[in-house]
Amino acid sequence: VHLSGEEKGLVTGMWGKVNVDEVGGEALGRLLVVYPWTQRFFDSFGDLSSASAIMGNAKVKAHGKKVANSITDGVKNLDNLKGTYAKLSELHCDKLHVDPENFRLLGNVLVCVLARNLGKEFTPQAQAAFQKVVLGVATALAHKYH
Repeated sequence: VHLSGEEKGLVTGMWGKVNVDEVGGEALGRLLVVYPWTQRFFDSFGDLSSASAIMGNAKVKAHGKKVANSITDGVKNLDNLKGTYAKLSELHCDKLHVDPENFRLLGNVLVCVLARNLGKEFTPQAQAAFQKVVLGVATALAHKYH
């Protein structure tokens, strides 16, 4: 993903201001609510029967935390997203068989969650930079797909 120095600064600065664990849980929860077909990859997570059940689900929050920590790795390695996500791409492709489109959807939901959490600080420029990052992460995660 090509980011200018200013964009990299916006991304790292904004990401540093959010509670990564909470943002991850909220983003994954919202993904499962807004795009219910994505729930099929989370059969072992228990009750996903309603928005409140999903948003309060401890396993959703825990996996969201893992996702967000993975995004932190990406933010630290913006110049090598493909390498950063190579193992996760392999896992999600070969073992979990996750539809790679879901990575794009989750990235878009994450941008919405960041906007909600950061408010006015999440300027259009910050949004544009983050959109590049989440697209880059989604592309890197889809890399191992045939």
